Amino acid sequence: MLIIVFLSSDTARLDRETPSVDRYWLLTWTTYGTWLPGDERGFVGAVRQTSDATQTTHNQPGTEYDRKRPDLEGFAKATQKLPTTRLTPDQAAAVCKQIQATAAIRQWKLFAVAVMANHVHAVVGVPGDPEPSTLLRDFKSYCARELNRTSGARRRWWTKSGSTRKLPDEPALLAAIRYVENQDWPLALWIRGESERPGEPPA
Repeated sequence: MLIIVFLSSDTARLDRETPSVDRYWLLTWTTYGTWLPGDERGFVGAVRQTSDATQTTHNQPGTEYDRKRPDLEGFAKATQKLPTTRLTPDQAAAVCKQIQATAAIRQWKLFAVAVMANHVHAVVGVPGDPEPSTLLRDFKSYCARELNRTSGARRRWWTKSGSTRKLPDEPALLAAIRYVENQDWPLALWIRGESERPGEPPA
């Protein structure tokens, strides 16, 4: 079931007051235990190189993710301490709304959100050049707080860290919005109106 979540009037008012945007990011994070290091779908993490035994993290824009490392995935499964988390439609809707609220309060400009059972995508623009890990941390922590509140119990909702991909120009931003918009099986989805996207004419 797809739930399309819109901004509340208060959040929309705050959003209109957002300062000019200097940097754009595609942020992705996963629910706990559902997308482990070594997964064949791709992952961002420190991977030991066979040639010189050094560790490398492939997280630069335009580069491929590491993927399909069954030894690493098996180790991650064996050391997982808590049950795997998958979001319900109601939980996904709560996450989508909280991402909108967090962006408005922080005065970041949100362009797209898709919440699946096992991961979340958000395209966001920010004034200045804050560390993307700060954006990721705030979204995840406020969403976890809201999920704890609505579920009535504290639990481990998210995998540690996540993917932060810088969108260097307008075509990259628009491509990221379309990527989020066209996700398979979203439980909750919010896309900024066409007239509010850069480079596109008013509807």
